[in-house]
Amino acid sequence: MVGKFSYIADIGEKTLVMSQTFDAPRTAVFDAWTTAEQVALWWDPAGAKLAVCEIDLRPNGTFRWINQGDAGLKYEFAGTYCEIVRPDRLVFEARMATSPKSLTTLIFREAARKTTMTIECPTVEQRDEMLAMRIDAGTARTLQNLAQHLERMK
Repeated sequence: MVGKFSYIADIGEKTLVMSQTFDAPRTAVFDAWTTAEQVALWWDPAGAKLAVCEIDLRPNGTFRWINQGDAGLKYEFAGTYCEIVRPDRLVFEARMATSPKSLTTLIFREAARKTTMTIECPTVEQRDEMLAMRIDAGTARTLQNLAQHLERMK
């Protein structure tokens, strides 16, 4: 079952806590974030397969994901992996379209075969920039796509 997306962004705190029920162990969720064949199937908020999905999963390795938006517009999300601790933690520096680079930490926690993902930002200012870009809206749809992808993988 796909759960409801929620997020908490407390004033003055640097952490965004984004929650989505993933009916899968964290190893499956982590692998879905780090395997090009899987990311290509769920990343696009519109639900379309990515036009480009490249992942070099190693410290200092890069990733580049391009989705095709409305009216033929392309949106790129690209970055460099800083730390990879499977299945607990993924740290990367990334940029989306014209946004500045940001350092992001994804933490995966499992309880009773359900996985919660936490996104940590290094500064309150970066967190606020992400919220101003409406990361909550895009992430909600994208994480729903991921939850559906994980359901199909069972």
